[in-house]
Amino acid sequence: QVHLVESGGGLVQPGGSLRLSCAASGSVLSMYDMGWYRQAPGKQRELVAVITNGGSTNYAESVKGRFTISRDNVRNTVFLQMNSLKIEDTAVYYCNADLIPSIDGRRHYWGQGTRVTVSS
Repeated sequence: QVHLVESGGGLVQPGGSLRLSCAASGSVLSMYDMGWYRQAPGKQRELVAVITNGGSTNYAESVKGRFTISRDNVRNTVFLQMNSLKIEDTAVYYCNADLIPSIDGRRHYWGQGTRVTVSS
């Protein structure tokens, strides 16, 4: 069974940086798009960034120029480097992966979420 395990969240001051990681555990046959979403209190979950298995990326307008998504295809891991953090970046960040596990069909998987708090 595949699980997405996130790490790297925490408390940071405005203008600071954090790096999130998400690794797929279990047997994965193929990995397609990987991405990060976030959900702030009282708001809907929104896409932050996505990266294809070929390395193409797409970002929410609110994070362009500040966040960078990358991936390690050997380790089935996706990263989110967050710089120049703002108070409005405060949210729970969720990893998402479109993949085929060894014993099931292709579908999207979600991580458990990691909390990012930007506060002075």
